[in-house]
Amino acid sequence: MGLVTYLINPNYGSFTLRLFIFLLLAGVLIFVITIHEFAHALAATLLGDPTAKANDRLTLDPRAHLDRLGTLLLLLVGFGWGRPVPFNPDYFANPRRDSAIVSLAGPLSNFLFACIFGFFYQFFPYGVVKEVLGALVTLNLVLCFFNLIPVNPLDGFKVVWGFLPENLAHQWLDLAPYGIYILLILIFSNVTDKFISIPVNFFINILL
Repeated sequence: MGLVTYLINPNYGSFTLRLFIFLLLAGVLIFVITIHEFAHALAATLLGDPTAKANDRLTLDPRAHLDRLGTLLLLLVGFGWGRPVPFNPDYFANPRRDSAIVSLAGPLSNFLFACIFGFFYQFFPYGVVKEVLGALVTLNLVLCFFNLIPVNPLDGFKVVWGFLPENLAHQWLDLAPYGIYILLILIFSNVTDKFISIPVNFFINILL
């Protein structure tokens, strides 16, 4: 379900309320994507690769990380993407391992922020601030575990590749060209929802 549903569905209240909810959740979503992509850039930079910094991606400015089509689809249908952070494994001491670390940094940053916002969630009474913190926790967890699905072009694919034995890693890479088709099938058959709902709900129960 895209965020635009909150804007056009009268069941969510007056237009003013629907517009407020839409803008609030859109801002939350932009923040979550920005943190995710910035973490990739930061990890690559710390591991010795200047590519992200040279391409102005080592920033918390959302404009550097949002993809126009990906953001539009997120708002309309609830599925989209940010701009991938470029990095060059040739700069890494251990290209496969460090590439996996860079890929893992995005989901881990979302999990960390979910825990931080979940901590502050406990100290607020019911109201707008508590609702925003709850949305931040949920969206960070969803983005974390969705991206850990081991299908190209998601981060999980590169994480698995980075830690597989050498012979299996080459075979794993052979699956990369088919990844987008596999991912679309998983999404439209709701398999991804079932896959991530278990860890997301588990940590929501803990954090919220």
